Amino acid sequence: MTTDLHPIRRALLSVSDKTGLIDLAQALAARGVELLSTGGTASAMRDAGLAVTDVSEVTGFPEMMDGRVKTLHPAVHGGLLALRDNDAHIGAATAHGIREIDLLVVNLYPFEAALARGAEYDEMIENIDIGGPAMIRAAAKNHRFVGVVVDVEDYPALLAQLEANDGQTTYAFRQRLAQTAYARTGAYDAAVSTWMAGAIGDPAPRRRVVAGTLAQTLRYGENPHQQAAFYTDGSERPGVATAQQLQGKELSYNNINDTDAAFELVSEFLPSDGPACAIIKHANPCGVARGTTLKQAYGRAFDCDRTSAFGGIVALNTILDSETASEIVQIFTEVVIAPGADQGARDLFASKKNLRLLIAPGLANPAAGGLAFSQVSGGLLVQDKDNGRVGPDDLKVVTKRAPTDAELADLLFAWKVAKHVKSNAIVYVKDGATVGVGAGQMSRVDSSTIAALKAERMAQDLGLDETPAIGSVVASDAFFPFADGLLAAAEAGATAIIQPGGSMRDDEVIAAADQAGLAMVFTGMRHFRH
Repeated sequence: MTTDLHPIRRALLSVSDKTGLIDLAQALAARGVELLSTGGTASAMRDAGLAVTDVSEVTGFPEMMDGRVKTLHPAVHGGLLALRDNDAHIGAATAHGIREIDLLVVNLYPFEAALARGAEYDEMIENIDIGGPAMIRAAAKNHRFVGVVVDVEDYPALLAQLEANDGQTTYAFRQRLAQTAYARTGAYDAAVSTWMAGAIGDPAPRRRVVAGTLAQTLRYGENPHQQAAFYTDGSERPGVATAQQLQGKELSYNNINDTDAAFELVSEFLPSDGPACAIIKHANPCGVARGTTLKQAYGRAFDCDRTSAFGGIVALNTILDSETASEIVQIFTEVVIAPGADQGARDLFASKKNLRLLIAPGLANPAAGGLAFSQVSGGLLVQDKDNGRVGPDDLKVVTKRAPTDAELADLLFAWKVAKHVKSNAIVYVKDGATVGVGAGQMSRVDSSTIAALKAERMAQDLGLDETPAIGSVVASDAFFPFADGLLAAAEAGATAIIQPGGSMRDDEVIAAADQAGLAMVFTGMRHFRH
């Protein structure tokens, strides 16, 4: 086993991201480290007045084939892989004129950036790095002697090591760098393989790799005895992962999960159609509403279930204003997420030090594609993201009575909400606001009953003479297998139903709707959410 400390005498730097490059190279040069480099990295360092040796001088071969071949050579890989305490390795290196490389600093061709901007196939191929991952893996394998840095964020830690150890790095530090390096090449290959599966139209490739970048170490998971961390996937989808936290405590595991659910739901409603608000508790909506103002939308969402809204997550589809903020701060709220917030709202929230305010870079596109993952014992379930949507032209009227224009608007609203409610899902909506939500029950009739009870409690909270379920419409995320769930909604006062259809007993359900005087439409689309 080698000694713990190992000096850096010779370093190879080859980076696509030049952030911090010159400061790092200058610090290395100041310690007498010989600098090797390639292409644009070498030019940048020379422009800064640094002495640099081109890798082509080391290998005896020029960069060729548009830069595809430059570091794939024994003079490079031998310098990275040679075991310094192995006489045979040192003898071979001496015999072939191979000199040791003690530090590798590489970040890869910007494949993920090309993917994010929608580059064409041929450009994507040219952004697949070959020499970089090969060098990284070689240096990481030989971390007993070689340090490998793949992230700009690790430059300060490297320089701190050199300062603390007189130009040397510790074995423990090199181990951590090696782990990061392998994770980086793994994530890079995952991005390439996932992109290529999509490019060739393969929905179920033989091997599927999932990768992420640590965004936050969490205090604990769903419960205090569970360790947890938050990783981002590199996509730029607006939401909790890309939002800026302006104030409040650090987000918890449950905060992140619930905030994602809230923002995905409110993103179903375009600002051009009016302000909208979704209030989430334990990943289920307890109130969703539109309004002529954001304050009104929040108030109507809050009124749906005032009890559950306490300690909830509030998501807004437009810029948070001070009038709405003044209402939100009336009760304890965990998180507020919106595409923006005016200064008045920020000032009001500033007095609530525990209230987390997140600003997302726009709304999430509910029609966008992507993959959704769920872990099971021994594996992963992978599916397309549920981006299914329906409009008026997609609906099939199956009852004698067609819905009125007002009922139709509420049916489509309710359908968007039901998509985000845990199955079995029943959602009552009246005048562009939920008035009862039944979620996560084993029986659809139980969900119908719970949603009706929620509507009755809403009437009590607001001092109404009758339940707001009277005159409402109802959405069901999946078909009614029997007429009982539909009849429960009718008994509560609903006048119209939206559901996928497709049950063996559709005729019985339709007949029951006709007998109750309900209008019912089929979507032909289901929205199970487990």
